[in-house]
Amino acid sequence: MFKGHPKSLYVAFFANMGERFGFYTMMGILVYYLTAKYGLTPTKAGFIYSLFYASIYGLALVGGIFADRTKNYKGVIFIGLLTMLIGYVLMSLPGLGLAFTIFALFVIAFGNGLFKGNLQAVVGQIYDDKRYSHLRDSAFNVFYMGINIGALFAPHAAAGTINWFIKRQGLERNDLLPSLIHKFNDGTLTGKEADDLQQIANQVSHSTVADLTTWSAHYMDVYSQGFNWAFAVAGLTMVFSFVVYMLFKNRLPDVKKQEELGERVVELSKEETKQRMTALFLVFGVVIFFWMSFHQNGLTMSFFARDYTVQQVAPSAYLFFDVWSLLGLIVAFYGILTALDRNSKSLSKIIGVAMVAVGGAVAYYRYASFNDINPFSPELFQPFNPSFIVILTPIIVGFFSWLRKRNMEPSTPRKIGYGMLLTSVAFVVLLIGSLNLVPYHELTPESPRVGVQWLISTYFILTVAELFLSPMGISFVSKVSPPKYQGIMQGAWLGATAVGNLFLGIGSFLYERIQIWQVWGVFVILTLIAAGFIFSIMKKLEKVS
Repeated sequence: MFKGHPKSLYVAFFANMGERFGFYTMMGILVYYLTAKYGLTPTKAGFIYSLFYASIYGLALVGGIFADRTKNYKGVIFIGLLTMLIGYVLMSLPGLGLAFTIFALFVIAFGNGLFKGNLQAVVGQIYDDKRYSHLRDSAFNVFYMGINIGALFAPHAAAGTINWFIKRQGLERNDLLPSLIHKFNDGTLTGKEADDLQQIANQVSHSTVADLTTWSAHYMDVYSQGFNWAFAVAGLTMVFSFVVYMLFKNRLPDVKKQEELGERVVELSKEETKQRMTALFLVFGVVIFFWMSFHQNGLTMSFFARDYTVQQVAPSAYLFFDVWSLLGLIVAFYGILTALDRNSKSLSKIIGVAMVAVGGAVAYYRYASFNDINPFSPELFQPFNPSFIVILTPIIVGFFSWLRKRNMEPSTPRKIGYGMLLTSVAFVVLLIGSLNLVPYHELTPESPRVGVQWLISTYFILTVAELFLSPMGISFVSKVSPPKYQGIMQGAWLGATAVGNLFLGIGSFLYERIQIWQVWGVFVILTLIAAGFIFSIMKKLEKVS
């Protein structure tokens, strides 16, 4: 998977990995923070979440315009990293109001707009070199895996930090409490909910709570400050990205110098430019539906994890929720791949066997330490997608490489179409698992919950879909974009993602109003329509790519 790539790819890989760690540390807990600290409903929290997510990607157009006009891609990336760091510092400050939080989110979004699309453009510029052009799709798979290594550990970092802080104050975390406390403060608690509040308060305090009013204010202050500490951890990972980028940015291509030396084609004919731009915007239209559906993982699927899914599991399932056992399993998996690789040298095979032994031992040691029943926080579903990315990337890259050698590899647009079909299948799975659940407005702490296998299975299929669609889409944009519009077109790809994210709130709006299985049915239909459209224009897309 890594063979033959230039070292400059790994500068982008690690710079992106640190930034994504910080980003997903925040995104794994953002809706919980908004609903808990400010008492927002899922619909209102979903509106802020979707607006922020849209801004993250939509502002990439601004970053792309700056970079294309100045040809200083690396300088714009630097400013973006610094701006994001400032935003995370603001998010870590406790005791501030909703307006300040929204401002801090905008600072992060603006910095990300300067950073993300232009870093992708720079990766594409590396593979404009004919020596490496045949590895472009593979390169974006590797680059994409860097994103998800950061995302894999991020929710664990967030959950660990929050739980550590709350425990340090002599309390336990319980995610049912914020909603009950807000109702208590508003005077809207039912008799049953009042009993639940008293019982849970006694439980998390390890003593009988006599004054619920004072205790509730203290608990909410502690609970929300735990989230502020998690945002501070996100800021620390931005420092890592900043340092990596500053130390090694000279390894990345400098488009302005290359053009001055005549090493880069600057212009295409008007007709070819028009064909390429048309194809790109057709793809952008399709990916709107993908991201509108896929990014429900941080919104309605996060609510589903909190409200409808069991919050404790047996040791065999907890292997995948504990970060160290999960890491051990991943190390063992990569050891198996290395040991079985026919092209590996003897030393590499020995290292592979050692990885299997060490990773397996870590996983078993952690398994032996688990209880019969193990509680976990709902944000710990978030690492499943990046975990599956890390595990599946070498398999899918190897599969496409095997097909390429036999002249059977699907075109990049066709891979995108397959990704849309798989997205629909993923929501079918979640729909089936939700058939017997009560509507959101009828939920109580005693309402039935489903097993973790429904969300895990959905994440698995969505991840395969993502690997067919997202890195391939970025590769398609870098390949097809006219040279003078590389930054803008990567920004437009992210802009299409932004439009999809603007509609994320539809999911949280429906979540409160219709049966939960019907919510997933809406996304099944939307992704099937998008898949049908992209296959209907496949010849046009394959012609330009």
